[in-house]
Amino acid sequence: MDNLSYLNGANAEYIESLYQAYKEDPESVEFGWQKFFEGFDFGRSSSGTEVTAETPEHFLKEISVLNLINGYRQRGHLFTQTNPVRERRQHLPTLDLENFGLSNADLDTVFNSGVEIGIGAAKLSEIVAFLKQTYCRSIGAEYKYVRTPEVLRWIEKKMEGARNTPNFSIEEKRRILKKLNEAVSFENFLGTKFLGQKRFSLEGAEALIPALDSVIEKGAELGIDEFVIGMAHRGRLNVLANIMQKTYKDIFAEFEGKGYSAESPFGGDVKYHLGYSTDVTTNSGKSVHLSLCPNPSHLETVNSVVEGMGRSKIDFKYGGDNARLAPILIHGDASVAGQGIVYEVIQMAGLDGYKTGGTIHLVINNQIGFTTNFKDARTSTYCTDIAKVTLSPVFHVNGDDVEALVYAINLAMEYRQKYRNDVFIDILCYRRFGHNESDEPKFTQPLLYKAIEKHANPRDIYIKQLVGEGKLEASLAKEMEKEFRGILQQRLNEAREITSTYQDVKFGGAWSDMRLATPQDFESSPNTSVKKSTLLEVAKRISTLPAEKKFFKKIEKLFEERSRMANETHVFDWAMGEQLAFGTLLAEGKRVRLSGQDVERGTFSHRHAVITLEDSEEEYIPLANISDQQAPFDVYNSHLSEYGVLGFEYGYAMANPNALTIWEAQFGDFFNGAQIIVDQYIASAETKWQRENGLVMLLPHGYEGQGPEHSSARIERFMELCADYNMQVVNCTTPANFFHALRRQFKRDFRKPLVVFTPKSLLRHPQCVSPLADFTDGGFREVIVDANLNKKDVRRVLFCTGKIYYELLEKQQKDSVKDVAIVRVEQLYPTPVKQMEEAYNQYPNAEEMVWVQEEPENMGAWPYLVRKFRKTAFSDMEVLSRKESSSTATGFARQHADQQAYILARAFEMPVTETEQKIAKKSVSKVYNVD
Repeated sequence: MDNLSYLNGANAEYIESLYQAYKEDPESVEFGWQKFFEGFDFGRSSSGTEVTAETPEHFLKEISVLNLINGYRQRGHLFTQTNPVRERRQHLPTLDLENFGLSNADLDTVFNSGVEIGIGAAKLSEIVAFLKQTYCRSIGAEYKYVRTPEVLRWIEKKMEGARNTPNFSIEEKRRILKKLNEAVSFENFLGTKFLGQKRFSLEGAEALIPALDSVIEKGAELGIDEFVIGMAHRGRLNVLANIMQKTYKDIFAEFEGKGYSAESPFGGDVKYHLGYSTDVTTNSGKSVHLSLCPNPSHLETVNSVVEGMGRSKIDFKYGGDNARLAPILIHGDASVAGQGIVYEVIQMAGLDGYKTGGTIHLVINNQIGFTTNFKDARTSTYCTDIAKVTLSPVFHVNGDDVEALVYAINLAMEYRQKYRNDVFIDILCYRRFGHNESDEPKFTQPLLYKAIEKHANPRDIYIKQLVGEGKLEASLAKEMEKEFRGILQQRLNEAREITSTYQDVKFGGAWSDMRLATPQDFESSPNTSVKKSTLLEVAKRISTLPAEKKFFKKIEKLFEERSRMANETHVFDWAMGEQLAFGTLLAEGKRVRLSGQDVERGTFSHRHAVITLEDSEEEYIPLANISDQQAPFDVYNSHLSEYGVLGFEYGYAMANPNALTIWEAQFGDFFNGAQIIVDQYIASAETKWQRENGLVMLLPHGYEGQGPEHSSARIERFMELCADYNMQVVNCTTPANFFHALRRQFKRDFRKPLVVFTPKSLLRHPQCVSPLADFTDGGFREVIVDANLNKKDVRRVLFCTGKIYYELLEKQQKDSVKDVAIVRVEQLYPTPVKQMEEAYNQYPNAEEMVWVQEEPENMGAWPYLVRKFRKTAFSDMEVLSRKESSSTATGFARQHADQQAYILARAFEMPVTETEQKIAKKSVSKVYNVD
């Protein structure tokens, strides 16, 4: 109910007039007054007392009581008993009666406002006791910022109906104790048996385990078939063992170092970064699939990956029904408040292209970072204040009160299933040791850790509670601990007897038809051509607009040009090459998903995958109208995020290999906002976790004088990450080769990330086109030789990649150069050295080989290639480029043009023009590599 304090001075006649209006039509007065008068009517009917204008003082006190109720609902969370090891900070004003125009003298007065909280007319003392029990004990609820009255009423009814007080059966209590005992005993066992080894203990937050166990049970009851879980390293081993059901023996073997095999091609990762998937059976007999996503030490990085995995499974496995899968993200208090990826991912929650039907967020609130106090870690009151962005309710729970936590997470699961929105649970707990077990926390928090040393663990606290309630005998609890510890010791003995836990990688589920790649797979590309009739039919479909719809004139002209390509010239530009790759895959039943900033139209207005009608907001998608049997085409403009969206698309591709999943950067260099995803997942996931991924990255790249931030997609960054055939890096020069590169992703029974440096100026370059035959014959060409010259006349061979080829070609043709050939290296990694050698050998009289690139010498492909070429026929290759630089490009258009002209002139050993010479004298020593 809205705050009514502004009416405290209202006179009785005004209230009486409102009451009369309410009796005639309840909807004629505001919602708050409706509830107020409902209480009076209830009280009058139960007590026989008539409320009239002669009782103004009581009226006003009833309003004060309503304000008090509202005060507890709005601010009760500030006065809870939720911190197990610290005194709570003081907040003003308090919830004292005097702050609401009431006093202790009113405690025995009966107020009909009790109807508002469901207890009917009641003494003020009873109302206050109810409110304290509901809003100020072990659970503090933040939810009043929610803007939907129906949601507010549902939350209040749920909490107030149970007084936020758990009421579990004996069987449920024993289940909670069992899981809590497993959590505590497992950590204690590791701490004694593997002294000194890092494990990032869950100690202090062990109640997380029975909470997760309960939410799986509750979720299954409410229709969930699968959970996708993401978390950092703290507590991961406990979750793996006691929730994911990874065997204790395997975990102990990893501590013993038996997960390593000298025969394995993989580098592996530390045990507290690993993922796992399994099927569990709930108490009701339902099978639920659990996936714990692997995560590096970059705490919250996994969030976007989990959301992408969840969305992929919802799309493919559950037909778009997000009531059957729920993501769970387990955060730390410092990271959820401090890391920007959290905000980027939360902003996806309601976006059509990224929503997953609501995520359950659990925060293990240790009240400390590595060594940083919580007061220094954030400005906000709570670490979970970011929840307000999506109007998601937050339940702050005392981590020592395991029943309260289980109750809260079950309520959160109900809320998620009903409203498909995120919900947060802030588990106020502590970290018994330092950041890791060998770290000394008393250096920085001596008082806190003196308190923690004396503090009982959550299991012992719960046992004491159950014994006090008469629900458990103390001897039974000790026997439970002894029995479980015996099981752990037996599994440790078994682990010590085995020599290795290493197993060859076997793909399952959606990946069951996939295999690991071999070096031989990259010696040549498969046939990715399409029959002429099929290709032309797709081309016609995607270039034809419905006649009955009215489109913008420029759009109609653009599609008329595309129609001519399809029906007359049979020569296709870059945009059509891409569209044909998408369209033919869709026609073959392969789903295509494209997302990123402005991808529907395309940053450079070349794609127009989604067309808005001229006089309405109606949209038409040509690629979604190829045939009735085609696969879905999903294209989404993302919010202004790289880190979050790239991680999401990586997760989408990680969950299923049967979609062409593409992320496009607005400009290529913008990917560096997502460098962590590139480094920790795209480049290294297969080596660390044996997880393949077929994600495609489209990165606009090329030097056209647009300055340092819009020229380079940082080819060198990707090349330095290339090893062990971990990814494919291409820089195509023709629409057809781009077409084949995209289709190649589906024509192999393994998956590798594909990084494509895409053009900008070439999108409309008259020579950057491909004839029909290039699409209907063969496949991707790693190297393209110069076929325009007499090969015997060639003395110098220029190797290059990407856009600069067309500038070299223009110079070659303009100056009628006959002895310099241009060879295009279309694939930079895996580097086609053998094919490059074969290309060079086609020029028997060649005496010189040069690598030409637009980028500075310390950037682009050259730094990688010069290392790669050391023991090949190209060991004497020279480079022609801009001089090494700390910035990718000049910000001056004139200087850019001069640099480019000088490179082209040097490539063919042509004299520089008089104008070029004058400019060169001033700047060549600074910006050109002329050695």
